[in-house]
Amino acid sequence: MRQMKLSKVFTLMEPGPVVLVTTHDGKNDNIMTISWTMVLDFTPVFAITTGQWNHSFAALRKNRECVIAIPTVDLLDKVIGIGTCSGSDTDKFSRFKLTPMRARVVRPPLIRECLANIECKVIDIVRKHDIVVLEAVAACMDIARKEKRTVHAVGDGTFIVDGRKIDRRKMMASRIPYGVRRS
Repeated sequence: MRQMKLSKVFTLMEPGPVVLVTTHDGKNDNIMTISWTMVLDFTPVFAITTGQWNHSFAALRKNRECVIAIPTVDLLDKVIGIGTCSGSDTDKFSRFKLTPMRARVVRPPLIRECLANIECKVIDIVRKHDIVVLEAVAACMDIARKEKRTVHAVGDGTFIVDGRKIDRRKMMASRIPYGVRRS
């Protein structure tokens, strides 16, 4: 074993997948790229980490809703582009040629080109770390979409693409919540 710099250890535990989060500030829609996400339990409760530096953070705090859109590997360059410019001076839907779609419950739009969209309400903000806790209130998935592989950020400018799925549902059956199990 070789010593590792503590400033790099987060690259060993990066969550996945990279997501796009849409917000609406009262006037405009915006999109931000987030790679720090977390599922909190078996209910539809999630967390994202962002902060004051991010143009969308103010909209999340004020309007308390967003959409988590799940992009696939074919959208990676757009995802990176979205994450490297600011919504304060850029219409990201227009610049990256993404299609906003009306959400069922929240004001921020879905992203048509993404595999799935999860409409969320903000239920808490942990101010010390700018962790935004979200509850899903609606969700949809493009089941006809051919590309389904998501992307995971390592944190150093490299990414890992989902690969082959390994089925161990039988072994895990006693631990998989009833509503998640397949027959």
